[in-house]
Amino acid sequence: MLTWLDKLREIEERYEDLSRKLADPSVLQDRNILQRHAKAHADLHPMVEKYRAYQRVVREQEEATVLLEEATDLEMRALAEGEVKALRGRRDVLEQELRQMLHPKDPADEKGVIMEIRAGAGGGEAALFAADLLRMYTRYAESEGFRIEMLSAHPTGIGGMKEVILAIEGKGAFRKLRHESGVHRVQRVPVTEAGGRIHTSTVTVAVLPEAEEVEVQIDQKDLQIDVFRASGAGGQHVNVTDSAVRITHIPTGLVVSCQDERSQHKNKAKALKVLRARLFERARAEQERGIADARRQQVGTGDRSERIRTYNFSQGRVTDHRIGFTLYNLPEVLDGNLKELTQALMTHHEAEQLKVSLAS
Repeated sequence: MLTWLDKLREIEERYEDLSRKLADPSVLQDRNILQRHAKAHADLHPMVEKYRAYQRVVREQEEATVLLEEATDLEMRALAEGEVKALRGRRDVLEQELRQMLHPKDPADEKGVIMEIRAGAGGGEAALFAADLLRMYTRYAESEGFRIEMLSAHPTGIGGMKEVILAIEGKGAFRKLRHESGVHRVQRVPVTEAGGRIHTSTVTVAVLPEAEEVEVQIDQKDLQIDVFRASGAGGQHVNVTDSAVRITHIPTGLVVSCQDERSQHKNKAKALKVLRARLFERARAEQERGIADARRQQVGTGDRSERIRTYNFSQGRVTDHRIGFTLYNLPEVLDGNLKELTQALMTHHEAEQLKVSLAS
């Protein structure tokens, strides 16, 4: 199997071959071939330049190491040690940057997201934890400078959330949050448990890249739009007009409803935003993995055994089971301090993508 350095050597050879072709008179006479080669050459240029900088640093580090081994004077030895240390640090930085450049990028990485949080197994306690996750992701998004918009919410009477859908907008939101998709398991003593017994509940999270209208064309004749009176808390909060909207995408059977706004027009716009994201993710899934419904694969059934992460309150522990990563700062995580966890997941994902790239 090729190593990442082997892959870079192949890329440099390809770059040099393109350089020779761009100087070939026969290529210069054919505009189409010239443009194709010029674009490929320009695309490879940043990586080749960084690889050559890496090679220079490696050579300088080797030379400095020889000087260190041969130095007898204390002052010269100290200078050589400092040089070796500085070059090692620069080499590590360049290696990390080159590895990141090698792994194939997902065009959706820079997009915003539509996040769907739903209570799974565990009844009222699951709904309470869904509210906890909503707060966690909201705090995290704020710390990253992302903008948050609530699209749909179905609260329970005890402060929980049966279901909530929100848009998180900002460059790179999908890259940082995509790995939150799946079943989140909580182990704690519910506030309603008088006997002090630990219960296990689950919440499902789906993270979909936000889609623009130009990326997902929705034909109006494929939509069934129903309006109905929104439910409320009673009194002045009860909507007396048919402002709630339910949209069914007939070809796929996807259904989205929204009733949070008092305006039918605003509810329709929000529902279309969610529908567009689901259709976009569906198309991505079919293209990349050959499956019909990525959303269902993401969240599973919500059963306790299907989990990506466990939040154990008695131990103050958060464990991500996909990468075997554990933190013992549960209160901070639930307060939105997800950077260490999301970085570990991104690093693991990029390493796996690099393996695929090297094997291809």
